[in-house]
Amino acid sequence: MYPFQFSRAADESAALDAGAAGARYIAGGTTLVDLMRETVERPEALVDINALPYRDIDLNPTRLRVGSLARMSELAAHPGVRQQFPVISQALELSASAQLRNMASIGGNLMQRPRCLYFRDVSAACNRREPGSGCAAIDGYNRTLAIFGASDQCVATHPSDLAVALTALDAMVIARDRDGDHPIRIADFFRKPGNTPNEEHDLRPGQLIVAVEVPVRPEARRSGYLKVRDRQSYEFALCSAAVAMDIAGGTVRSTRVAVGGVGTVPWRLPAVERAITGRTPGPELWRSASALAADGAKPLSDNEFKVEMVKRTVERQLTIVAALL
Repeated sequence: MYPFQFSRAADESAALDAGAAGARYIAGGTTLVDLMRETVERPEALVDINALPYRDIDLNPTRLRVGSLARMSELAAHPGVRQQFPVISQALELSASAQLRNMASIGGNLMQRPRCLYFRDVSAACNRREPGSGCAAIDGYNRTLAIFGASDQCVATHPSDLAVALTALDAMVIARDRDGDHPIRIADFFRKPGNTPNEEHDLRPGQLIVAVEVPVRPEARRSGYLKVRDRQSYEFALCSAAVAMDIAGGTVRSTRVAVGGVGTVPWRLPAVERAITGRTPGPELWRSASALAADGAKPLSDNEFKVEMVKRTVERQLTIVAALL
């Protein structure tokens, strides 16, 4: 490690002051501390925000509001979330390990940085870590990396499972600064790399995530998360699918589908949703709709298998969710 300043914010005002002065916020520290150990990140100052009152999980008839300091395990175990938003509980329980889920905060999960091995190897070229240095992954080992949303600057996948579920459910990220609250659609919160891969999200300097809000909708009750990976636990997704569906009277009334492990950001599949909504549910519909899941994919030298994998993952999860009672 290296010398840095560390403080604890006793209240929100102190946290915002520290953030405005350039300090990095830390809660569970399950990502940031690792990156500091590896010298991938070297913040000059950290401010511990665990004393702030952002740990409530509030569910009312119109929305779920989750404080950014709620732990992953707390949200996954919440009875109302398990009943009304199973895709969220499942995405969380398929993430990391039990020990990490007890430590990691919801806000920190959304802010975690790429798991690309070149990003974490300070001897390798990486435009996210050092803009303008190049992307070693494009012509290197890229089996686990993105087939959607990449650029000639970066091909790293977004690592969060929770973010995929929240993207499918049209969640809002609530950021706060001295000017008040700033709701950000989660679809706009994460940024594709483009020419600025080091700009990963839509937070302004010093802003603090205080909550995530998810609307209560009928399809959220019939939902689930499927994660395909190289081993059964403690592994990031090669491909995942979050599906939510409202079926009534023999018709699919609404559908929401997002995939992870294949995009530089959590990747929504509106073409698949349109192909299903208003139709009679059944195996042939799931097969034909999932064939659209890879539209626009641009595989790399080592990950062309993900094109077929994303189609099969979506078809399988459509089948599973449609069969739920």
